[in-house]
Amino acid sequence: MSTWLINATQATIDGLIDGGIYAWIGLGLSLSFVTLRRLNLAYGATALFGIYGGLWLHQKWDLPLPVLVVVIVVITLVATAYVELLCFRGRTTVSAQSGPRPAGEIQNAEIVAMAASFAIWMQLEQVAVNLLPRHLQAFPSIAATSEWAIGEIYIRYDRGLLAVMGLLCCWLTAKWLTHSRTGLRFRAATDHSLAARLSGLRVDRVQRHAFYLAGGLSAVAACSVLLLDGQVTPMFGMWMLFKGLVAAWLLGGHSLGSVMGGGLLLGLIESYAQWLLGAQAREFVLYALLFVLLVRQAPVGWKGLTA
Repeated sequence: MSTWLINATQATIDGLIDGGIYAWIGLGLSLSFVTLRRLNLAYGATALFGIYGGLWLHQKWDLPLPVLVVVIVVITLVATAYVELLCFRGRTTVSAQSGPRPAGEIQNAEIVAMAASFAIWMQLEQVAVNLLPRHLQAFPSIAATSEWAIGEIYIRYDRGLLAVMGLLCCWLTAKWLTHSRTGLRFRAATDHSLAARLSGLRVDRVQRHAFYLAGGLSAVAACSVLLLDGQVTPMFGMWMLFKGLVAAWLLGGHSLGSVMGGGLLLGLIESYAQWLLGAQAREFVLYALLFVLLVRQAPVGWKGLTA
C-alpha cells in the first residue's frame, strides 16, 4: 500500500471518529434550535460550568467517578434551568402556519433571547474560572493506553467507541422524537404551536422540558469527551458551541438526522485539512465553515424577522 493511500485511509478513519463525537456534541444544540427554534449561545458554557463545579467538589471530597459524572449532569441542568428562566421563558413563538419554519428563520423575541444567552455565557464562564482559576484542570481519564493496528493503520478504539455511542444517541433521539408521544408533543409545539395550544397542549412546558433535555445531553457528551482527554480548560465551552453549531448547520439543520451527517462531514473536513495543510489548518477550517454558515443563514433569518 502506498504512503499516500495509507495517509488518506488514516485521515478518513480519524475524521469519521471525530465526526461521530461532533454529532453527539451538536445533538443537544440541534434539539433546542431545530426543534424549539431556540439558539442557546450558552450551550457550551452550561456544560463548562457543570464540569468546573463538579471538579471543584471532586477536589474537596474525592468523589468516585460515577458520582462525579452525576454531579456534573445535575449542575449542568441547574445552569440550563437558569439560562432558560432568564433568556427563554415567556418567549415561546406561537405560529398558525401549517409546517415548520426554515431552519434560519427567526423572530425578534428569539434574537433578544439569543443575545441574552450570550451574556449568560460570559457570566457562567467567569464563575467557573473563579471556582478553579488554574487554566488547565485535570479530569479523571479512562483513555486507553494502546491502539489497534491494522497494518500501518492505527485506530484509537476508545475514541471509536465514543463516536459509535454518539451516533447511536443521535439516531435513538431522532427515533424517539418521531415515534413517541412525547416526541410528537415536542414537534407539535414547534411546527404547529397555535394548534397545539388550542388542543390543550402546554407549549411553554413542553419546550422547557426539551430545553432541559438538551442541557442534559450536552453534559453527558462533555463528560464522555473529557474522560478520554483527561483535561479541560475554560475554552472548552466555546469549543463545544462552535463544533455543535457547525455540525448542526452544515447539512442544512432541518432535522436531528442532519446532525449525524454534519458531524461526520465536519470531522472528515478537519482531518483532511490537517493531513494536507497542517494542524493550524484544522482550526482555520472550523472558523471558516462557521463564518460561511452564518452568512448563509443570515438572509433567511432577516427575511423571517417579525414583530
